[in-house]
Amino acid sequence: MILSPSLLSADFGRLTEELHALEQAGVRWAHLDVMDGMFVPNITFGQAVIKSLRARSGLFFDVHLMIEQPERYVADFRDAGADMLVVHAEAVRHVQRVLADIRARGMQAGLAFNPATPLSMLEWVADDVDMVLIMSVNPGFGGQSFLPVTYARVAEARRILDSRGARDVRIQVDGGVCPENAGALVRAGADVLVSGSAFFKFPPYAERLALFERAAQA
Repeated sequence: MILSPSLLSADFGRLTEELHALEQAGVRWAHLDVMDGMFVPNITFGQAVIKSLRARSGLFFDVHLMIEQPERYVADFRDAGADMLVVHAEAVRHVQRVLADIRARGMQAGLAFNPATPLSMLEWVADDVDMVLIMSVNPGFGGQSFLPVTYARVAEARRILDSRGARDVRIQVDGGVCPENAGALVRAGADVLVSGSAFFKFPPYAERLALFERAAQA
């Protein structure tokens, strides 16, 4: 299990220090939520902030685009330092083309699904993704309650990917993830867990990471 703390819940006035604290705690990934105020009802940060943080951190940057027409910015986020670029199935007209473009530019490609979006598209793009993101809340704001239907959706995504021979494709869950549901999510088939307020509000980070890891192994 990989824990990818969401900087949406970090102290925005101390992002560099927060990234350093994550590294010192043993965290390997950081989840960066980019929101445009149109695809979701919130605005966060963009390429310039990520580029600045990239120069100060060696963490794996898991960049989640919650924006309209994300294909316009693939090269920009590559230049900013994204290691993984995740786009939403609901925001892209030509999904396979965008996923291929992300990979062609040297990044890993992820595809995100909102809670009510059917997962059937995975049947046709399983060979084009490195990770599938199952949203366990309706995206836009941190601190929302986890939707229990997520367990079944994770299991369904795992079934589809395995049936297409894509067993190495990771499944990520984002929204309301905490130590109390981490174990069940991993049992359902999740590999990467995104946690915002349930992580950052409970320092020290090394102890919180250890708690998530114990829960995932239980």
